[in-house]
Amino acid sequence: MEFQRIQKRLFSILICIILPAMAPGQDSSPEQGLTPLQVAHLQQVDEIALSPSGEKAAYTLSKQADPRKKNKPAESSLYVRNLSSPESIPFVTTMDVSNIAFRPHQGSITFLGKREKDKKVGLFEISLSGGEARRILSFPTGISDYSWASDGKLLAFLAPDTTTEPEPTLPYEPRIYEENLTNQRGFITDLSTENNPPRQIQVEGSVYQAEWGPEQKKLAIAAAPTPLVDDYYMHQQVMILDSLGQQTLVEVDHEGKLGPLEWSPDGTKLAMLGGADIHDPAPARLHIVSAADGSVQQLQPRFEGAFEQFQWTGENELHYLASKGVWSIYGSITADGSTMEPVIDEGGPYLESFDRAADGTVIFVADHATHPQELYHYHADKDTVQRLTNSNKWLADVALGRQEAVSWTASDSTVLQGLLIYPLDYQKGKKYPLITTVHGGPEAHYDNGWLTSYSTPGQMGAAEDYFVFYPNYRGSTGRGEEFAKSSQADMAGAEFDDIVAGVDELIKGGLVDSSKVGVTGGSYGGYATGWMATRYTNRFAAGVMFVGISNNISKWGTSDIPEELYLVHARERIWHDYQGFLERSPIYYAGQSETPLLIMHGEEDTRVDPGQSYELYRHIKTRTDTPVRLVLYPGEGHGNVNATARYDYNIRMMRWFNKYLKGEMDNQPDSELEMQSRSVRS
Repeated sequence: MEFQRIQKRLFSILICIILPAMAPGQDSSPEQGLTPLQVAHLQQVDEIALSPSGEKAAYTLSKQADPRKKNKPAESSLYVRNLSSPESIPFVTTMDVSNIAFRPHQGSITFLGKREKDKKVGLFEISLSGGEARRILSFPTGISDYSWASDGKLLAFLAPDTTTEPEPTLPYEPRIYEENLTNQRGFITDLSTENNPPRQIQVEGSVYQAEWGPEQKKLAIAAAPTPLVDDYYMHQQVMILDSLGQQTLVEVDHEGKLGPLEWSPDGTKLAMLGGADIHDPAPARLHIVSAADGSVQQLQPRFEGAFEQFQWTGENELHYLASKGVWSIYGSITADGSTMEPVIDEGGPYLESFDRAADGTVIFVADHATHPQELYHYHADKDTVQRLTNSNKWLADVALGRQEAVSWTASDSTVLQGLLIYPLDYQKGKKYPLITTVHGGPEAHYDNGWLTSYSTPGQMGAAEDYFVFYPNYRGSTGRGEEFAKSSQADMAGAEFDDIVAGVDELIKGGLVDSSKVGVTGGSYGGYATGWMATRYTNRFAAGVMFVGISNNISKWGTSDIPEELYLVHARERIWHDYQGFLERSPIYYAGQSETPLLIMHGEEDTRVDPGQSYELYRHIKTRTDTPVRLVLYPGEGHGNVNATARYDYNIRMMRWFNKYLKGEMDNQPDSELEMQSRSVRS
């Protein structure tokens, strides 16, 4: 079994490169490589919207706070770019902008935001001619999403229920778990007239989507029976209502996870992303729904990829964006599924999302092995994709390690895929330490784009002389329904053996020092990290576990998605096999652990309760002499969102690996950090 590169298909790409500028805290040496402080200053394009004429692109640019000064989430500003112009124009930079859209027939852009003086998020509008953004809709509980009707007047929006609880009679009030929860409701309003109070859409439960049909004749709704996260994931129901939102006309015959909805231009059909059935772990299948009776047809059920996005381009045609392995594909498909053709095939930048105008103009959010997400423009006449923005010009002065797609074969002949980043100064014949980076989910996958973040070592590892390996083990998305389900009812079984097999191939190929293999990951990837540090402790010399699972029995009872766990992962109730679930838990093997383990967790995590980290920490600390440390992040949940918390995590992760894989420190890394320093060696 040899480690082989996945051959890229020939693909013509035009990428516009703009001259670089220096990053904060960066010297001019191109050999320096990427540092944690530079990662903390990366910017990226997130949302995009294309004007109906196809001439202008609106996008949001996400900017992180300086972690040495402010511990707060990244904020997004609104930019507009004429596609024939070399420059973007900042439109809104004074508040955090989200949910951008061109308002039909109004020559304006709308978005959700909250100014410093505002108490709740509202809907704002700004003219394409510029000027100040003005708030056009407020709601007592804030607005979470919205959808314009084609006339640009009627608006459907979502907001938390306005029902209020009575004032407590005592000076203290407990919280009742999973009771008295606030539903998200749907509302309709006409913004062309004044004094027109919103009208609530009459459906039970929590509403998560509301999409107008052509000519405002009908409304498609997606709602869950309760606001519980489990119901959001597993039990949303699609309904078609009358234009007033008062009467349910059709209920859609679909069960399982649900993605976006969109009406066909003639109003006879809906397209939607969703699971193939209740056991499909991802809403990655494309379905067509009859608006007359709610019947559903899955298109291309044997497609060995994952549909990520779609858009109607005619009454019987859609354009789609899909993942296939570690690549992306943009293409067209007929509404009956009989014909499916790629427009932009595998290779080139990884396409994350798109928008298309009626004239055929297409823009993308895309990233690349050499940069985070940027705005791209597809030129159909030249069959090329042009990069329009360069949000981190200083990256051109940072040396980056080579990144390539790889494959290997498991013991049962299953072919696996992944990605490998080389050490910055790689020398053939030399063996290097390795950081194995495991994705969560497991219904997720790594793509051949930008792979570096505060919790994924990527190019920071390359700069520190590591190979960094990103395995897409069985159960990952991007390879069809069968592959996505292939890890079910076998947690920590063949799926994690796939990871070990990939590491073995790297060692066998002479790239990696078998005594210097590390592992890290968050959520399900944290579960894998705990498993490698205990069950396979003889194979891994260091681990960094983030918001991970250590005890499958207590995890089920403390998570906000116990049914999702049963339906798309375990496929068996824990009370039918307590011993089996225990034996698939890292704590079961903690007594044999010799892998130094850094465990980190957000104190407010409801997905994987922090108790999971307490348990593994206590088992290893009590039963062994192996170095173990538990770091908790107040105010953080299932992953860190605030700048300083992310930077802190990043430095601790890299210091742990440098100590236990490279021996750069005599003692365990200090518990305190000097945040002004970029060093991960002290």
